[in-house]
Amino acid sequence: MAKVTDMVLWDKPGEKVLLLGNQAIARGALEANIAVYAAYPGTPSSELTDTMAIVAKKAGVYMEYSTNEKVAFETALAAAWSGLRAMTAMKHVGLNVAADTFMSAVGMGVEGGFVIMVADDPSMWSSQNEQDTRVYAKFANVPVLEPSDPHEAKEMTKYAFELSEKFKHFVILRTTTRTSHARGDVILGELPEEIKTGKRKFGNFKKDPSRFVDVPANARKFHPIILEKIEKIREELNDCPFNWIEGKEDAKVGIIAPGLSYAYVKEALHWLGVEDVKVLKLGTPFPVPYGLLEKFFDGIEKVLIVEELEPVVEEQVKTWAYDRGIRIPIHGKDLVPRVYEMTTRRAVEAIAKFLGIPTPVNYEELDAKYKKALEIVPPRPPSLCPACPHRNSFFAIKKATHSKGIYPSDIGCYTLGLLPPLNAVDTTVAMGASIGIAHGLSVALNGSLAEEERKTGKEKKVIVATIGDSTFYHTGLPALANAIYNRSNVLVVVLDNLVTAMTGDQPNPSTGQTPHGEGRRIPIEDVAKAMGADFVAVVDPYDIKATYETIKKALEVDGVSVVVTRQICALYRIGQMRRKGEKWPIYYVDEEKCTGCKICINAYGCPAIYWDEEKKQARIEPSMCWGCGGCAQICPFGAFKPVEGGEE
Repeated sequence: MAKVTDMVLWDKPGEKVLLLGNQAIARGALEANIAVYAAYPGTPSSELTDTMAIVAKKAGVYMEYSTNEKVAFETALAAAWSGLRAMTAMKHVGLNVAADTFMSAVGMGVEGGFVIMVADDPSMWSSQNEQDTRVYAKFANVPVLEPSDPHEAKEMTKYAFELSEKFKHFVILRTTTRTSHARGDVILGELPEEIKTGKRKFGNFKKDPSRFVDVPANARKFHPIILEKIEKIREELNDCPFNWIEGKEDAKVGIIAPGLSYAYVKEALHWLGVEDVKVLKLGTPFPVPYGLLEKFFDGIEKVLIVEELEPVVEEQVKTWAYDRGIRIPIHGKDLVPRVYEMTTRRAVEAIAKFLGIPTPVNYEELDAKYKKALEIVPPRPPSLCPACPHRNSFFAIKKATHSKGIYPSDIGCYTLGLLPPLNAVDTTVAMGASIGIAHGLSVALNGSLAEEERKTGKEKKVIVATIGDSTFYHTGLPALANAIYNRSNVLVVVLDNLVTAMTGDQPNPSTGQTPHGEGRRIPIEDVAKAMGADFVAVVDPYDIKATYETIKKALEVDGVSVVVTRQICALYRIGQMRRKGEKWPIYYVDEEKCTGCKICINAYGCPAIYWDEEKKQARIEPSMCWGCGGCAQICPFGAFKPVEGGEE
């Protein structure tokens, strides 16, 4: 059976294949003859980037895992300025990181097509907020294309490059978690000759300071040009193949549904048995094409707009209708929730209320049954993996600080350190914020090194920031420089597991690996020393005693201490060993030595360890033990021992 990544490069026009939405976008980019792709991984966009990483070299595409979204954006933008088709991808909060360049450079335009894929996460399945990228696009006057299924995602990607090139303007391809992670039939199109042969494409940058130097004198010229462009694009989208009107032409009731909401509306109408309705399917939620609205509103007596999150389409439609004196009821967020993702149920309930008809099932009864089921089923909170080196780092931090410290942390799988029994995460805001917050707490809570504060003799607060290796390079560097420059008094523990684990084991500067071969490794400790940190050390967190002693020593130093706890991600390591057929040690509990003190459960919390209620002792589930030996180190009675021969 062919690998999915092989299918993405198949030279089989007309062949139907099953792809993820993100993989379909990768295929669309290849069919569009992309030359440069740069991104920082972030769920739910990661599979697009990982797919491009696998196929790029064979397709002659330059691809990189950038250190953050802003850098990725600028890399792709420069390629588009040079006449090449270029793409960057990120999750919605990644656009916040890229926003400075995004907002400033939009007026400069592009030469080659430039597509910005942004994956939103309604309901925040793996994110710290559920911001709506369409609002950003409206703010910047950048058109948005929003697919409703994987095949349309592929076709829209090609169209996005064409639209961008035609108007020399940025184009956003916006997906949501469900679109990116849904699988569906995708019909393959033609691959360009350069992609088939793997011939690398190069551009030509033509210097033009009046365009590419964004000083105020130039920026003043850009704004009216941007506004003119977006109105021309609005006209163009009247004939966009991803916008259409369907249903009964003489229907008095209309529903407008952008992107994936269209699929939910179709399902809801079928379930409700409603046919006497006209539907406007919008693949372009911004700017809404007014010519299409004119056709759609003809004969309509009331309208419902079904969209996820913010009322982006609703506001445009209502403004347009008001300006034209159209005084029919237009419903939207009064019937469709403004929070969390769209579902068939939400579409059914909104349409039923809009039409004054009953729903096909009693949702109140279903809710009551669901609530009762939740009371029976035990909760299953997420947990750090067995043998996760971060668990040992957190355990050592808590022990060294007597659990009395303040623990700002960051975005990554180590955020799970907030859960019992570790309880080692007090704040998490955004990528790189752990160090910035730690410094702010140092200033606010008598943690600085100012001479006057030294004389007071007050006890300084112990502030320990934790941050991952990839996040450290993403946005941790400026915060660390600021803390050192301003004489902060904090400990920064960089949890280096040698991969960008949370988003799929991508490489980063700590590893030195790149999709095109060996890059240059940048050791975290070297960066910290070069910045002037007052104490820098590297330790293996699988040695808990050494980790504890190193952290304790770092806490005794006035100033900024940096401890790098380096051990490869356990999940990644076990996966590699399984592929090679290698064994690893597993542990068991010696019943004669276990006293039932529960330190392993109440303070350490490895998911492989469980409590035997009958014998009042700890036990290890062999299938979950990945052999780190942490349990043997933290047990005061030596009850944990390795099994001879290990486990495959």
